Amino acid sequence: MKTKSHFAFFDEGSKKEIRRSILKAIAIPGYQVPFASREMPIARGWGTGGLQITLSIIGKNDVLKVIDQGADESVNAVSIKKLVQSTTGVELVKRTQEASIIQSRHRIPEVPLTPEQILVLQVPEPEPLRRVEKSAYKTKILHSENDYSGAWLMLFEQIMKYGRTATGADHPVYVNNRYVMAPSPIPRYDNPKMHQSEALILLGAGREKKIYAIPPYTDVESLAFDDYPFAVETFTGKSCHLCGAEDVFLDELVDPATNETIYQCNDTSYCIERLNKKEEVEVETSHA
Repeated sequence: MKTKSHFAFFDEGSKKEIRRSILKAIAIPGYQVPFASREMPIARGWGTGGLQITLSIIGKNDVLKVIDQGADESVNAVSIKKLVQSTTGVELVKRTQEASIIQSRHRIPEVPLTPEQILVLQVPEPEPLRRVEKSAYKTKILHSENDYSGAWLMLFEQIMKYGRTATGADHPVYVNNRYVMAPSPIPRYDNPKMHQSEALILLGAGREKKIYAIPPYTDVESLAFDDYPFAVETFTGKSCHLCGAEDVFLDELVDPATNETIYQCNDTSYCIERLNKKEEVEVETSHA
């Protein structure tokens, strides 16, 4: 016998509890709010935190986009989209501009977000001090005392060893001049997009049972020393071999035919949109 599931999978009590945690997270930017992480039909560590947020806030009129490391068609993104659509019936899109809720793993879209949109980020490790302090009890005390010397020491050690900060992703940030926060494993390239973002950013860690948030128009500053300022990944002289984009985050690939290094837009929907526009221009030009 097949029984009808609740709208958005969860019962209303579960969604209300998660929404209350979200509201508290929005009220205290950057603060990790504990919540009763539910069992999901996908394994913990594969985006259950972000998925629980999405299922708790989504409505029948919402439009959903899901990204996995810049791609819309990866296994993780497709699985999440199938679950959400099968339990809500909402429309799925690939264009960032058309979505009201964007759930992402490891990337913030290249297209600037708007006040009408909500970005949900999947987080594997929400505690920015975990590398220097294993005890959750002690990290809570450090946050309460605004003691982030451990995070600064981690960056200092990287500079001493490599001559620069070596955080390829998940570079810690100061939120609202109060809490140091792990911005999910997004590349450094995406950190500046969080500062004064017009969209609400929600971050969920299902395995660690934490939710935190960056409300719209909130100050977000990447940790850096005055003499070693924060710098994003650079792709000077590089461009996407498909659409020609230069001012975006690029993936480094190897051409299987020539074994040469090539670069391609990490955000696949952005790349496809640029290609479609180029094709439209070519068609109009040839027709004229």
